[in-house]
Amino acid sequence: MIETKVIELEEVAIRFSGDSGDGMQLTGALFSDTSALFGNDISTFPDYPSEIRAPQGTVAGISGFQVQFGTGKITTPGDFAHVLVAMNPAAIKANAGFIRPGGTIFYDSDSFTQKNFDKAKLKTQDPFAECNLEDYIKVAVPITTLTKEALKDLDIDNKSVLRSKNMFALGLICWVFSKPLDYIEKFIKKKFAKSSVVVETNLRVLHAGWNYGLSLEHLTPRYVVHPAEIEKGTYRNINGNLATAWGLLAASQKAGLDLFIGSYPITPATDVLQALADRKDLGVKSFQAEDEIAGICTAIGASFAGKFAVTSTSGPGFALKAEALGLSVMAELPLVVVNVQRGGPSTGLPTKTEQSDLLQTLYGRNGECPLVVIAASTPSDCFHFAYMAAKIALERMVPVVLLTDGFLGNGSEPWKIPTLSELPSITPRFATNPASYKPYGRDEKTLAREWAIPGMAGFQHRIGGLEKDANGNVSHDPINHEKMVEIREEKVNRVVELVPDLEAYGDQQGDLLVVAWGGTYGYMESSVRELRSRGVKIGLAHFNYIKPLPANTAAVFSRFKKIVVCELNLGQFASYLRDKLPEFDYHKYNKVQGLPFTSQELVENFEKLLEE
Repeated sequence: MIETKVIELEEVAIRFSGDSGDGMQLTGALFSDTSALFGNDISTFPDYPSEIRAPQGTVAGISGFQVQFGTGKITTPGDFAHVLVAMNPAAIKANAGFIRPGGTIFYDSDSFTQKNFDKAKLKTQDPFAECNLEDYIKVAVPITTLTKEALKDLDIDNKSVLRSKNMFALGLICWVFSKPLDYIEKFIKKKFAKSSVVVETNLRVLHAGWNYGLSLEHLTPRYVVHPAEIEKGTYRNINGNLATAWGLLAASQKAGLDLFIGSYPITPATDVLQALADRKDLGVKSFQAEDEIAGICTAIGASFAGKFAVTSTSGPGFALKAEALGLSVMAELPLVVVNVQRGGPSTGLPTKTEQSDLLQTLYGRNGECPLVVIAASTPSDCFHFAYMAAKIALERMVPVVLLTDGFLGNGSEPWKIPTLSELPSITPRFATNPASYKPYGRDEKTLAREWAIPGMAGFQHRIGGLEKDANGNVSHDPINHEKMVEIREEKVNRVVELVPDLEAYGDQQGDLLVVAWGGTYGYMESSVRELRSRGVKIGLAHFNYIKPLPANTAAVFSRFKKIVVCELNLGQFASYLRDKLPEFDYHKYNKVQGLPFTSQELVENFEKLLEE
């Protein structure tokens, strides 16, 4: 026996890539879950093609899943992969720019045919040379042949055989990185419990991949990434869409209100609707509407009836909801709108991430139409900010928009599961005194009106889209209109009492302050950490509360010589900051490619800015 070489690593990024029908998303998700259960910290980046079923073998049809796992804190899926698992030549071409120099490429050598070279529009029969990958470690594995060999005595069709190739790749990579197969075996047995043949097929191929790794001992070392040291508690791997749904569920339970969601399916937000629709046991009532407008209008109706109302969407759907959002602002009804942002405009890039709905969220309605805007920054903290969106909406009688994005919604990381007792209280503003009730009578401190619902004796009232006076009478009086406009704006501004102070990560004063918001947090933190290790005086101000801004924002900004605002659009948050805090100069660094930032490009840009 040749002695196996084992190398210990602090962190590794792996990218699984193949046709959209090759099961790369499931492969990556299972490996990620296995790593998380092993005790590694992880961060994932599923990367889907925009077409439902692009032509097989083409670069446009490549589906990828990148995961970074390590012994310490992992904040990003990694700029570049240490290891690429490629199921065909198109996967190599599509990912050539996303592999770390000197990285390792495992590829299905059976797919290296002239037909597949032509589909990938490769000019030669050597994609490695053509894509400048000659200096990388390349491990040819006849995955298709070995999968067929493992299943040759089973009575299954060729299509089913080929569909299980991803399990071979998964078993092999689990061997390379010393990951146990226990969790994957349990998952297969549970998911395919209705078909013993499918269970047997997947388990056989999974173990065939693992066993093939044993035969590579003289070619490929095994790697060990030890478990991370984390705070004690119960953890699970969770993606942003599920975390959002569970945050809303927790708020429903804490507030003592049934949750109603009226939504229309749209990529990449549909999973929020689906996750909530599964929880009838927790009192959820879900309605899949015929369109986006019907979705939000049913939610407004549910809010009028005293339910905790939610609607979910992405950019194009959010645009359609604008008029109804104005109704919820005018009627002053609690509502949470989840916008999982994607590339635009129009249909744009349905499966790619972007932060370009900010100005639409802040200003994209007719009239003076203020609402609260919150943005989550990691997949797991989508839970916290969904919960806080609900708390603000129900206690301040105001619509709240929660901005996430495709990167957060589909990405995942370990999450420590809280108990309800750990979460802040939620006290809806139900009306209690019929004698003093006015539809637009307000709390002197918060300016929030009281919530009276149909069926409450003595609280008959009228609200709606027309301007009213305090008694709920339709009013065209110009002075009253101006007064009500100012009150609605001030009511949103006073939500700042619930907004925690902005805390800078890194240096508290210095040469450069990096400003960002939402789902770019992990890359911002890692780039700032890298520059601080080089002695640079740099800090990060990352925003989750956008309207209203934290009360101490100006104080934080004033402690740095330069400010650079980084976002996945052409500078929308920078424009908003110029409006709200014009006394500061703002540099910008923007990217609009349907991809997240990389830490490397951020570090290079910050260094240039510091040299100016």
